[in-house]
Amino acid sequence: MRICIVGCGAVGSLFAANLAQLDDVEVWAYDASREHVDAINANGLRLSGAGDVVGRLRATRDPQELPPCDFGIVATKAMHTEAAIAATAHAFADGCVATVQNGIGNEETIAAHAARVIRGTTFPAGKILEPGHVQWDVKGETTLGPFEPQPAPFAEVERLADACTRGGMPTAAVQDARGPQWRKVIFNAATNPVGALTGLTHGRVCERPDLRALVSGLVDEGKAVAAAQGIELDSDPEELIDWSSQPGVAYDHKASMLQDVEAHRTTEIDYLNGGIVRFGREHGVPTPLNEAIWALIKGVEESWQP
Repeated sequence: MRICIVGCGAVGSLFAANLAQLDDVEVWAYDASREHVDAINANGLRLSGAGDVVGRLRATRDPQELPPCDFGIVATKAMHTEAAIAATAHAFADGCVATVQNGIGNEETIAAHAARVIRGTTFPAGKILEPGHVQWDVKGETTLGPFEPQPAPFAEVERLADACTRGGMPTAAVQDARGPQWRKVIFNAATNPVGALTGLTHGRVCERPDLRALVSGLVDEGKAVAAAQGIELDSDPEELIDWSSQPGVAYDHKASMLQDVEAHRTTEIDYLNGGIVRFGREHGVPTPLNEAIWALIKGVEESWQP
């Protein structure tokens, strides 16, 4: 089996390094960072923290170097999905492409370039410490399922889920992956921008009653939008928020949006709170808190412009 990770940032590196532990899987990684690619090819891809792993794989910045692959796992930031899949789609002409990205709308973008698409949601998290070295902050499960309008065969979803699980990334194959996806979208939209606006880690956000109440208000709006679409969440995002705020889970974790704000990088706010707002408008569900948070983060981004 040959698998290509499209976007080998923090989350992509977790999949790449763990899958590379398997004797029956050949792993490739496509990434835009020359330094990261060179370090991976020279010394392997190192994970430390929640797990200590070194994966040996082939990394490239040139999509034309990619061989035909059975699977692609897209792990770029949502705003880079179009460029990444357009560049690499030829490698998946006879394969399936999964997304493990944040936000809403990535599957639709991938489906414009790939015939067989897998809807995915993942909870492991980390950050790049230096080229070729990623800190694994949070372990967690991944869920994969056929993307309904353009599905990969369920047997292929199961095959990819099995490889991820055997490699050290526990993954479940389900027939309808919308529930897990929306649970994470709501979780991220309720917590990540609050951390990004305050500079607080996940656990410290949840310790403040005023901020925790704001988080719950954002969750309630997201639940209403999901319900209006007939999506049944696989569990309550509130439970995930409380669980992950514990020491030893994600208490000290800086959400990716906070990392982006600190580095003055464009965030994924358009695909999180912005996505909830758009679907809310489509279905007549008011989302004033999500609209406010969306505007605030866009204002922070605007402040970086000369």
